[in-house]
Amino acid sequence: MDSARVATTEEIAASLVNARIARRPLDAFPGPMPASLEEAYRTQEAAIARWRDDITGWKIGLVAPEMRARLGSDRIAGPIFACDVRIAKAGETAHFPVFVGGFAAVEGEFVFRMGADASEGKADWTDVEAMALVGAVHIGVETAGSPLRAINDLGSTVVVSDFGNNFGVVLGPEIANWRQRLNDIEVSTVIEGKIVGTGVATGLPGGPIAGLRFLLAHLATRGRRLRKGQIVSSGAVTGVHDILAGQTATISFAGCGSIVCQAVPA
Repeated sequence: MDSARVATTEEIAASLVNARIARRPLDAFPGPMPASLEEAYRTQEAAIARWRDDITGWKIGLVAPEMRARLGSDRIAGPIFACDVRIAKAGETAHFPVFVGGFAAVEGEFVFRMGADASEGKADWTDVEAMALVGAVHIGVETAGSPLRAINDLGSTVVVSDFGNNFGVVLGPEIANWRQRLNDIEVSTVIEGKIVGTGVATGLPGGPIAGLRFLLAHLATRGRRLRKGQIVSSGAVTGVHDILAGQTATISFAGCGSIVCQAVPA
């Protein structure tokens, strides 16, 4: 591509996807950074069209507080692909890939598993309506990842463009009686024996259900909807914590279990 010509949305999406496929780090965003979330989601849709795997769910992330008014949202979304979902087994370490030279992080999260299809085109949801769609809630870890090392520093529109900075989910066991317990479960993240973050679900703006309501409405604007069996990673409870290939993280959910996972080169 002529360096003097501005890259198109399709070309930016192709560069991001090709870097992921080749496991090749990117030193810079491959074109003008999107000025709005609408523009960023157009890039994401173009990238999804190029990715050869089925969407098995969606991740939810937070927009930095100082950017929310300008971007018109406190959350963003990105696809989770079927090949990137790993099941945590008791007593075992789950291995997940990271882009060496790119960005990698672990995020302790509550993961919704949908028990019913969302209504097509419905963009206004109450907490009760959103919760009625949920079949189960699991403990989980979002394994954030991108070939672009500086992705989080470049802001939410860049994050959205590259699949929401998602490289998978490690899915743990279901939480019993989650409707009564969810907001009070304490979560901690330890990397290489050091506590790097703690939190509870109510640390997320409006809690995880507010995130689910956001996602239901957001997908409706894109002509998409949540389907029965899909998962939703509802947002980082203890924060976003960088991790390197070879390092091990333990994410513990009080009274619900722990997930031990190790980063390996993609």
